[in-house]
Amino acid sequence: MNVTVHSIMATVLLCSLSGYMMFVRTKLRLQTEFVPVFVCSAITCAVYLWGLAGFLLPGSAVVLAAGIFLFVFYLTRLIRKKSYRSFRLPLFQAGFFLGGLFFFQLLLTSRLIHYDNFSHWAVVVKQMLSTNAFPDAASALIDFKNYPLGTSSFLYFICRFAGNSQGIMLAGQAILVFSCFYALFGVIREKRRFLLFAFLAAGCSALSVFNITIRITNLLVDFLLPVYTLVIFVMAYRYQREIKKACISIIPAAGLLMIIKNTGTIFAAIGFLYLIYVWLKNRDKPFWKNGLNVLFSIGAAFIPYLLWNLHMAVGFQGIENKFEVSVDTISGISGGKSPEEVHLIMDLFAKSVFDITSRPAMGILGFNAAAIIASVFAAVILKKSWNLWKALIALNLVLAGYYLGILALYIFSMPLDEALRLAGFERYASSIVVLFAGGLVLCATVDIENSFYYRCGELPDYKAFKTVESKNRYQECVIFFTALAIALLMSEYNGMQAIRRTYKHTLPYKVYQVTGDRWYSGGKVDESRYLFYASDADGQVTDYYLQYIGKYMLYASNVDGICRFYGDNLIHLLSSYDYLVMVESDREAKYLLKRYFGVSGQEGIYRIIHSQEGLTLELTEE
Repeated sequence: MNVTVHSIMATVLLCSLSGYMMFVRTKLRLQTEFVPVFVCSAITCAVYLWGLAGFLLPGSAVVLAAGIFLFVFYLTRLIRKKSYRSFRLPLFQAGFFLGGLFFFQLLLTSRLIHYDNFSHWAVVVKQMLSTNAFPDAASALIDFKNYPLGTSSFLYFICRFAGNSQGIMLAGQAILVFSCFYALFGVIREKRRFLLFAFLAAGCSALSVFNITIRITNLLVDFLLPVYTLVIFVMAYRYQREIKKACISIIPAAGLLMIIKNTGTIFAAIGFLYLIYVWLKNRDKPFWKNGLNVLFSIGAAFIPYLLWNLHMAVGFQGIENKFEVSVDTISGISGGKSPEEVHLIMDLFAKSVFDITSRPAMGILGFNAAAIIASVFAAVILKKSWNLWKALIALNLVLAGYYLGILALYIFSMPLDEALRLAGFERYASSIVVLFAGGLVLCATVDIENSFYYRCGELPDYKAFKTVESKNRYQECVIFFTALAIALLMSEYNGMQAIRRTYKHTLPYKVYQVTGDRWYSGGKVDESRYLFYASDADGQVTDYYLQYIGKYMLYASNVDGICRFYGDNLIHLLSSYDYLVMVESDREAKYLLKRYFGVSGQEGIYRIIHSQEGLTLELTEE
């Protein structure tokens, strides 16, 4: 019955999204490629604002209902005017959506594995779905309360109506990712030049190489930050002659970008700098009027971010947050760290940045080399003046500034133990490399488009080449880049398949087999005290991975972990808890539990019964 209900609701949800897309396409007349990302971003911002106002569930219902109304309205008008007769699905769009279906069906059967899903991203969504409200200062399940709730709001909207499984969460996040990639193809003007689509598809597929640590099989947002910035680039470029439309289309995308993560403001600033550059470049248009439009766009996009800061200031006073920077830490020059510690951090940072064996460094060197070679080839062989070298300089400056910002984060804001091991460095670096590489690919696509001897429409398609040889080279390039794109996408798909196949060997699966994935109605939190037992393989207990998984699965705030029992302290240890959860057992643990409590010690949940006679353990049926 639940499956049927969820299927019906998922269909209703898709109809609602379609209704908004019909409305945006008709009223705002945005380019087709920009419509999905505009709609998804606008819906997210709307749900987010409803959440801040304290009406998360009713607000989401209103958003859903309005979309359904628009869908019925435009579908009726479509049927009445018989506009469907002229409907054509271009080859690229058909291929994009078909390829997307392969990934979505895989995500719907995937499960969460990455550490940060359980320490923050997934548990926040679970709490929002359980309470139908944003977490507050008293939310014991949420450790990092200052993380904005941008993507969490969209996942809440999707899961509230389509189902709350981990697969639905992953598919919801993938909607944002794929809508961004679809928008990137809006940079192409000559829609009949399939080489441009093949080249850009290969370039976008190559970005997955730098997304290994932040694959879309988790809810981490480090990949969304750069691709949303690339979307802002494309919108600003495509509407450079219509600055007002550029500003309108950018508002929801930039607004969401700044509430995806605290560092989203950095990426949004990069996008705004390009928008300002486009405005200044096009002086032949109404200069001051367009300037006001740009200013309004930036101001409107900042509203969700400013409201979040106000929400934190009012509702979370006295709450210490991760990566929080205060005036005192900045004035202390070294963020409370000794000069020796700062020197160690800087030394390790420099080694990591310039380690040419690392994936980010190889990406930076590789794309720099490719851009230089392409620029020289275009100038010497093709006799064309490409803008790629200008983009290369600008993006390298962005890269340098970003790395300096990361270094400042480690010195001034991050806790010492994490800073000394550059915690999260590969993910932070991968984000900017995706932006760097993606920006070069977009610029190269535009340069290639401007290098054709004839524009589309000047001649019949079969004559639209300078020579027969150039037409042959064109066809060979289409085949090459199409094959490259497919190969890279298949590599990503197979990597995701491998992760799904090995799920049964992961710690989240082992915990799930013992505890299940518990959901309580009315926002109820399990207040029982749990002690989890498992080996400390790969530091899974000492780094709190086991405990975070336990918190998520049980929806309980009082969870501790241990990897070894000691006989002389076992009774005293267990007296502080209500349940013992054996995720992984071993010979020594079984021996001690058998000796002191007469139980087998096998994997399972043991109720700890406190009585005047002492402690006893009872294996539950859960």
